Amino acid sequence: MRLHHVQVSIPADGEDSARRFYGEALGLTEVPKPPSLAGRGGCWFRAFDGEAVVAEIHLGIDSPFVPAKKAHPALVLDSAQALEELGARLQAHGFEVSWTDRHTFEGYERFHCRDPFGNRVEILSPPAG
Repeated sequence: MRLHHVQVSIPADGEDSARRFYGEALGLTEVPKPPSLAGRGGCWFRAFDGEAVVAEIHLGIDSPFVPAKKAHPALVLDSAQALEELGARLQAHGFEVSWTDRHTFEGYERFHCRDPFGNRVEILSPPAG
């Protein structure tokens, strides 16, 4: 068994803000939704390692919308340097990054951030050194 995707809720008409966060700031690639699902709104993003899909997040419209304050996707980067760089890129795009729990998960360094809708996102990497 393996994980196919994570579904994250967004409010109606949130696609442009989602693209700014998940696409521009996080660096995920938007992929078209299948025609049978495209009419529902939302958008899908993937991370690739070469041609292989290594992460997939589906953003779906939820009404009434309530952000996920605890539940979250967690994305793993290859290095602590990449973690630092992504944290800086998110901040440059105007998103708050919290390093409070950076060294609280054995075997990883990490930060948490929130998408434009208040949904929690965790980014991890192997520790430096």
